[in-house]
Amino acid sequence: MDRETALNSIKADTSGHFLFISEILNRPVLSAAGMPVGILRDLKVRLGDPYPKITHLAVRKRWKKGTEEIDWSRVARLESGSLRLEAGAEEALRPLETGPEDVLLRDELLDKQVVDTYGARIERVNDIHLLSVNRELRVVHVDFGYRGILRRLGWLRTVDRINQWLFAYRSEEKIISWKYVQPLMADASKKNLKLNVSAKWLRTLHPSDLADILEELDRTSRTSLFRSLDLQTAAQTLEEVEDPKLKISLIESGPVELASDLLEEMAPDEATDLLSELSEEDKDRIVRKMEKPSRDSVTALLKFKEGTAGSIMTKDFFSVSADTTIGQAIEEFRRTTYPLESVAYVYVTAEDGRLRGVATLRHLIIGDLNAPIAKFMNERLVSVGPQDDVEDVAGIFKKYKFLAIPVVNEGGLIEGLITLKDIMESQMDE
Repeated sequence: MDRETALNSIKADTSGHFLFISEILNRPVLSAAGMPVGILRDLKVRLGDPYPKITHLAVRKRWKKGTEEIDWSRVARLESGSLRLEAGAEEALRPLETGPEDVLLRDELLDKQVVDTYGARIERVNDIHLLSVNRELRVVHVDFGYRGILRRLGWLRTVDRINQWLFAYRSEEKIISWKYVQPLMADASKKNLKLNVSAKWLRTLHPSDLADILEELDRTSRTSLFRSLDLQTAAQTLEEVEDPKLKISLIESGPVELASDLLEEMAPDEATDLLSELSEEDKDRIVRKMEKPSRDSVTALLKFKEGTAGSIMTKDFFSVSADTTIGQAIEEFRRTTYPLESVAYVYVTAEDGRLRGVATLRHLIIGDLNAPIAKFMNERLVSVGPQDDVEDVAGIFKKYKFLAIPVVNEGGLIEGLITLKDIMESQMDE
């Protein structure tokens, strides 16, 4: 079936037909008797479904200002070059209204930026792919390709003929399923809702991909996207953002309570790095709002000079006393929420708190549950001091191939941990 035949049968056939919004916008809207009613200005959808359906036509009447709407169910059929209503439908036209869940496809999506959550990148909407089935019209794809631009300009057939004649080539459509699209609207009254509609898809992206997306967006869209993320995802994404100025912009985009909550979710060393970029006034204001354990951790780290082991260490490490049994250590390990790289080793301390040795997770797995962990620990420790130079620490990592190295003070107490990730990031910054 050719496209025109498909358009003509859109309201009658339930088998389903595809069309692009550019093919029906600006078409005349006719009454059942064929009299002009107006021009199709836009299509309104209600978000919430994986593939939202068209709920209303936005019609602009001739010789009359403003746009009116009519329910999609009053459309009889799409004819060649026009859209025909059911008998008496024109009397149901009313001023166009949009609620917080409504989107006008032309005004709010075409030529706007969206997040392709499948490809983890920013795209520009050039056209919108629709599916007519069971007397409904639904949004199914978004067109990111240059064919969408040519189609809207009316040049697509001509360009295709030229390409076919000269190169025996026809460019492919570049479309992606609507379910992978995250709208990014600048409308302050509706942007949060629209972002939250597809937030579940954003949470499937790796935080580093989200960070890349944030770096591509303008300030308004960036703030909207960041605020749509749950607290944990937002904190992980903030850790992955490389530009210090962007980090500051994001942390300052919300109230101080939100900033403190984000920092509490971040690894202490990452939170400290971010705080060190803020003014003293902003830093103090945020730190005072943090819960005591997190506040104590970042306060302790802030006292170390930049470029020292103490300045890049984390307070997230797993330690137990020497008389702890393997079974008890496993139970404590299950309760920890530290990142995986921070619990690669189990640090064993004496009664006075001094570091005595180190065990591995392998020992927790294969060891006798009733045996003390001291039986398995390695007492030949390699550690660094909090004031040691980061370059020297990097040399130790290179020499011993450790996943983490403890930071021990002059009294023999473990103050923190430097992971391989920490040292790699510090060297990449350099």
